[in-house]
Amino acid sequence: MKVNELIERLEELADADFGETEVHFAYNYGDHWRTVVAPEVKTVGVEHVKMSDYHRMPVLNDEDDETKQVVVIQ
Repeated sequence: MKVNELIERLEELADADFGETEVHFAYNYGDHWRTVVAPEVKTVGVEHVKMSDYHRMPVLNDEDDETKQVVVIQ
């Protein structure tokens, strides 16, 4: 998803009277039951990520030649 797509979707939700609704993000907790947890969003900002072979996904990292800037919702 790109920032412009996120903005568009949030504007649609605001127009549908969800403007005062809390925002949470969901992820698999990693337990035996594959519980999906949904903590409240605390911050939104620009971070650097780098692909991790161990995790098989991007991880937060300090800026270097192998990172890219992304918007991170935490």
